[in-house]
Amino acid sequence: MQSEALSTFLFTKARGVTRLTRWKETIPFTVPVTLVGSLLAFYLSGARPDFRVGVVLAANILAMFYAFMINDVVDAPDDAREAPRAARNPICRGELSPREGWAVALLVASAALILYALAGLWTFAIGLVTLALSHFYSAKPVRLKALPVVDIISHVLMLSGMLFLAGYFAYDTNPGPAWLVFGAMVLISGYGQLYNHIRDFDMDVQAKLLNTSILVGKRGAQAMMYLSLIGAAALLVVAYLMGVFPRWVPLAALGALPALYFIRFKTDARGGKAADLSGNVQIQLLMVANAIVFIWLFAVVAGLA
Repeated sequence: MQSEALSTFLFTKARGVTRLTRWKETIPFTVPVTLVGSLLAFYLSGARPDFRVGVVLAANILAMFYAFMINDVVDAPDDAREAPRAARNPICRGELSPREGWAVALLVASAALILYALAGLWTFAIGLVTLALSHFYSAKPVRLKALPVVDIISHVLMLSGMLFLAGYFAYDTNPGPAWLVFGAMVLISGYGQLYNHIRDFDMDVQAKLLNTSILVGKRGAQAMMYLSLIGAAALLVVAYLMGVFPRWVPLAALGALPALYFIRFKTDARGGKAADLSGNVQIQLLMVANAIVFIWLFAVVAGLA
């Protein structure tokens, strides 16, 4: 009986830690953003891939785990007010205590820092900033996500811009025209943040959270959201015309577009009900992005690109 109780206890804790990472949300966007950074460094500077590709990717994934862990630990009281959020938050479910959540998160952050250091001084500095943003974005008393405008800026840097730079600066410190892609990644992340704001608008109002979307209103946030997508597309087109990407990359993207029609999902990338039409294709677009970067990486490693 004692061994069964111990097994149940350990299983519950392991499930809680796994749930706390929210890996289904973090990995699909962290992988392509990080790899695009490294792949552009290879393409533009002539650097060759080595162990740092995997090291930076693992570090960025752990950093994003940390960001989402802190968010769930700090937001547990607010999440408990809404059944869907409470159901996915291991603190609300009683699988982990807040203290255990903090302890696991700090271990993850420490492992991320070690990996960043292995990839070089620049990457370590970028990783340090990423982890600092990940912490102060949710943690009190700073809580960057509760500050209008600052919430968007910190979000896009934490969940996109810094991940891209970590991948790039591991191999080259002069991005040049790759800054256009950095801008596109940031705007896409801005779309994601505004989308989440709109979906969670009513609950955020009830929680008395004053973020950018609440400040400008739902309609204003929707306008900003779609302008972010348009701006990102424009920057990617300009980058392509300037030769930042291999010429075949858009063909690969076009070839993957049928997935948007034949592969359907009933939820958005976060697993909730889609807030608008764009939410219905988020998972498919992430699948396409991951497919393209892995094809590109394979071509580089095989000496085909």
